[in-house]
Amino acid sequence: MKQGVTDHRVKVTQAMIRKAFTELLREKPIQSISIKELCERAGINRGTFYAHYQDIYELKQTFEDELYSELQKNLSPLMDPNSQTSQMEICEWVFGWLKENRDICSVILSRYENNHFLMEMLQIGRLVCRESYVNQGKKCSTEQIERFYSFVSGGFIALMRDWLEEGMETPVKEMAHTAVQLMMHGADALGTL
Repeated sequence: MKQGVTDHRVKVTQAMIRKAFTELLREKPIQSISIKELCERAGINRGTFYAHYQDIYELKQTFEDELYSELQKNLSPLMDPNSQTSQMEICEWVFGWLKENRDICSVILSRYENNHFLMEMLQIGRLVCRESYVNQGKKCSTEQIERFYSFVSGGFIALMRDWLEEGMETPVKEMAHTAVQLMMHGADALGTL
């Protein structure tokens, strides 16, 4: 079999597994998901599953690692002192990324899920925020930046969750604009949204 055909089949199989897995995670906690029911939902046999993953937890970790790498890769340039990226561009990228990965992000950002991955996402954001403000020459202490980030990140996550729950009908640019206005102007932004 040709390499391209094999690669395509692997991607299709992994997409089927991902779809089944995220559907099941919306229905029940991970510890209640069996490989048998995952395989039935995905339309694959157990041997196919085990060719890719050791167990359900490795599957979840694989998805989280992929998302984390993508997030880190796209946000790390913002820590460059010469970065000209605006807050609007950052927010547009985050909302676009969320939309592209809505299946797994809807589970990760669930109001009922207390998970490690969300904490890792927040840590990346914290580093980007700190470096961005330092690089912009803002006259504030690390403690002030930390407090600002804690406040803003909580609101940003709530905004992303609301957007997911509404079915992501509001355009990405509009969500990014709303986020930036609320971050920068708080309640004063309400008349401009």
